[in-house]
Amino acid sequence: MKTRTPQVPALQRGLALLEALATRPNGASQSELASLLHLPQTAVHRIALALEELGYVQRHPASRTLRVTQKLLLLGQPHSGSRSLIEACLPSMHAILAHTNETTQLCVLADARCIIIEQLASRHPFKYVVDLGSQAPTHCCAPGKAMLAFLPEPQLDEVLDSLVFEQFTPRSLTTRHALLRELDQIRARGYAIDRAEHFEGIHCIAAPLRDVHGVPFAAITIAGPSARIPQARFAGWGVFIADAASDAALQFLL
Repeated sequence: MKTRTPQVPALQRGLALLEALATRPNGASQSELASLLHLPQTAVHRIALALEELGYVQRHPASRTLRVTQKLLLLGQPHSGSRSLIEACLPSMHAILAHTNETTQLCVLADARCIIIEQLASRHPFKYVVDLGSQAPTHCCAPGKAMLAFLPEPQLDEVLDSLVFEQFTPRSLTTRHALLRELDQIRARGYAIDRAEHFEGIHCIAAPLRDVHGVPFAAITIAGPSARIPQARFAGWGVFIADAASDAALQFLL
């Protein structure tokens, strides 16, 4: 006999609403959500109100659109003992920011997506910053490649099978073979580079945080204009970021 999964309609509807909003960084209106989820607007209003009171959803004061908050990101954030991943990484991130003066970000891998969970903005007037929770294409961003390079082979194969090799700039990696070749180079030097592969004029340098078995669970990256992060800085800053990422991993795992 088959065991039936218990049904909790209110919980299912709440999770469906959160999943829908998570794919819409600019938010969505209640009517849009009602149409998307095939629910009455009154039901969407009740669910949204409850999630808003709990701090998982916020409502734009002017447009009245709904969007998820950073609190949702914290649910999936790794913890070690009494410290979160962000808490353990902030000293290393501040050290990288002080050394490079460029925006410093902490990222994690969720399935085949690279997600930014913390950010320290550059000290330059012109800077590259994104919303927390933003997703970067794993195959052509430095933190994504840094984590992919050190995944166990079965897990790496699974991620690669699900990747869509979309081309964003002429330098984007568009084949599995090209990505695998670059992952070999990343393993050899310990850090990854994004040579304007996702956005024109933006370079990134990243290094993974790895556990005692060498498996990556996060990555720290810098991002900024290619004029301020030229190829001549890749090696020096790459080694510095790799050392700082190792320190962050050690602090998290203590």
